[in-house]
Amino acid sequence: MAEPASYEAALAELDRLVQAMESAQLPLDQLLDSYRRGAELLGWCRGRLDAVEQQVKVLENGQLQAWSDAA
Repeated sequence: MAEPASYEAALAELDRLVQAMESAQLPLDQLLDSYRRGAELLGWCRGRLDAVEQQVKVLENGQLQAWSDAA
């Protein structure tokens, strides 16, 4: 399946999939495909968030240091 263009696009698609699945109007095969796509999008979003977290920097004592939960 195609990779989302952006984090925001992935969230929007994931939201649409969830709404469609919650409507209970999808045939079983389409429901399964939507679930798989949703799981793929969720994994992609988590990966993007992890990558961004690694890049966040905090200015501390005049030095750029890697961001951490303890900061």
